Amino acid sequence: MTRRFGDRATFAVEVGEVESPHLRTVDLWAAGKQLTTDDNSAYLPSFCPAMRLTAAQVRQRDVPPCPFPGRSPEAVFRLLEQDETAFRERFWFLQWGETLDTVSRYAYLDGDLVLVFSFWRPTHPIPDDRGTIFVATLPPDEFATTVLAAAELLDVESVR
Repeated sequence: MTRRFGDRATFAVEVGEVESPHLRTVDLWAAGKQLTTDDNSAYLPSFCPAMRLTAAQVRQRDVPPCPFPGRSPEAVFRLLEQDETAFRERFWFLQWGETLDTVSRYAYLDGDLVLVFSFWRPTHPIPDDRGTIFVATLPPDEFATTVLAAAELLDVESVR
C-alpha cells in the first residue's frame, strides 16, 4: 500500500513497497511531475538522514535566497545551469542519492521555497518533459512537514 505525504502539484513523497530491510520504493513528485522515473528504490540508511537534514535546513530557512532577484524561476534555472563555478552548488537541492540522478534541481527562498528542475537524461520516459524547466513553489514549513512525515514512516518501517 502506498502512503502519500504532500501534494503532487507542489511537492509529495509517496512511500511504497518494502523491497528489503534497507530498500523501499519511494516516489518523489514536484510541480505535478514524478522525479523518480528511472530509479525509485531508496536505500534507507542514507536516504532518511538526507531527508531529515534537508527538512531541517528548509524549516530553519537555511536555504539561500534567490541568486538572481527579479528573474523568473526558469531564468534562474538557466543561469545556474550555465554557471560552472561552485556558486551553483549552493543551490543544489534534494541531494538524496541515486533516485534523483536524472534530474537537475535547484532551490532557493523567495518568500516561499522555490524548486526548479529539469530532466536531463535522453532516455527520460516522457520526451516532451526532457529539457523543460518545471517550477514548484510552496511554504517552507509545508515542505519540511511533508518530508519529515515521510522520513518518520520510512524509519519506522525499516526497523520492522
